[in-house]
Amino acid sequence: MQDSQTSETTQKTIEETVVSGILSARIRPGTRLSENQLATLFGVSRTRVREAMMRLETRGIVHVSPRRGWFVVEPSAEEAIAVYEARRVIEAGLLRGMRALTDEGHKALDAHLNEEKSAMAAGDRQRLTYLMGDFHIRIAELSGNAIIVDILRDLTARTILISMLYQSEFHAAQSHDGHCRIFEAMQAGDFGRAAKLAVEHLDEVEMGLDLTARPDPLSELRSSLSLPPRTVSPTVRPKNHKLQRSN
Repeated sequence: MQDSQTSETTQKTIEETVVSGILSARIRPGTRLSENQLATLFGVSRTRVREAMMRLETRGIVHVSPRRGWFVVEPSAEEAIAVYEARRVIEAGLLRGMRALTDEGHKALDAHLNEEKSAMAAGDRQRLTYLMGDFHIRIAELSGNAIIVDILRDLTARTILISMLYQSEFHAAQSHDGHCRIFEAMQAGDFGRAAKLAVEHLDEVEMGLDLTARPDPLSELRSSLSLPPRTVSPTVRPKNHKLQRSN
């Protein structure tokens, strides 16, 4: 029984470490996750690593390539649109269902926004990437619904992978302002407005993506060899993209 609990804890640790690496933009889309290396790092068998990877696969975080191994997903344009649509539905519904912002919740969000300001002032992009996604997870945590928290954490991780593939510019100040507006509405007890602002915020972020871009599978090697970026022909933007859909 104890061995079973230990193996489950190890698998969860591996999963959380991978997701945390993505949330902070340390692990990029397409990164290969070697079973042998992970087994060595965590001091477990390859079987335990494989079980953790299979669970991450069901969460949409990694995929397996026959005879090549496990890789962090590289979301397509269509998947990017679906992820943002899911986040709009979940986050808006979550906020509409809230009735009050507790003193503890107020302090947590206020401290978080101050962390965002500090990271912006320091120009710490990696820290900012993590904080921008974590703001939404913190709101979910206020609901006390662990299922929603888990779902939103995975969607946020996939959002960060999407941004690394399709976002040409990082608008930290714009995202921070959006977070502040949501917080102000929550402080006022106007959760209907907070939900509307959350949707608008996600719309703004999604509109900043260039979903016509195709990820370059050789980008890391190209950069290492100091070769110029690949020139690509734009693809047709999916017909059901936000630009062509009314809210």
